[in-house]
Amino acid sequence: MAGALRAAAARAGRARRGDPQVAEELSFPTGIGTSTPDTISLLGQDLAADLMGQVGFGELAFWLVTRRRPTSSEVRVFEAVLVALADHGFTPTAIAARLTYLSAPEALQGALAAGLLGGGSRFLGVTEDCGRFLAETLEGAGENPDYDVVALEAVRKAKAERRFVPGLGHPVHKEEDPRTPVLIRIADEEGLRGPHLQLFEAIGRVHPEVLGRRLPLNGAGVCGAALADLGLPIDLLRGFALLARAAGLLGHLAEERRRPLGMEIYKTVDRNAVYEP
Repeated sequence: MAGALRAAAARAGRARRGDPQVAEELSFPTGIGTSTPDTISLLGQDLAADLMGQVGFGELAFWLVTRRRPTSSEVRVFEAVLVALADHGFTPTAIAARLTYLSAPEALQGALAAGLLGGGSRFLGVTEDCGRFLAETLEGAGENPDYDVVALEAVRKAKAERRFVPGLGHPVHKEEDPRTPVLIRIADEEGLRGPHLQLFEAIGRVHPEVLGRRLPLNGAGVCGAALADLGLPIDLLRGFALLARAAGLLGHLAEERRRPLGMEIYKTVDRNAVYEP
């Protein structure tokens, strides 16, 4: 292994010195982007001439992942998801970012990263969890399923296995998450209210029969359903939630610079800490 690494390093050194034979041997294929001293290529386009000022960031993010340019309808739904997930107030992700900035104001990237690292099964990660739950449920549903029947069986199975149904319930929005009906309406207007969203809506209708109480369909869940209907990879759905939240966290850090709260958050906890052996 060490010999192979030394040989590769030697070839790379010869390539840097302009050895044409070695340059042909070294190849690292990518469909994302490359650059020369004069140009930058991204997705097969000239970044400066073809993309800057011509393509929105949401459209570009979709394109980078799927390797196809989205339609205007897909862009509208996708960007509605990004807006829906950008911020939700003083969540743990925002607090973590602010407190990290308090500790290390010279490292903005650390504060931003701290907030993003908090995106998990309770905050933000529900987007992917819900998309996965819906996709797995639909795998055995066949063509033209009765969504209420499929949803009822899925909720019953989750209850029997003592698992939560991702996308049900919210710590703040006890009756209705205001993002949910809006995103469903936008998807419907754009002809993109597909099987994942329809199954998610059915879960909202039938779950009280199984759980004995009504829970709202939350925004993170409906975003996961909408992203799955756009054909985006299920394994990457959390990444889109983090992409959206990065904007919100940057907003929190900008506000922390203008109107600091991190020290007060820290002092409130520290001064009320009680030792209990």
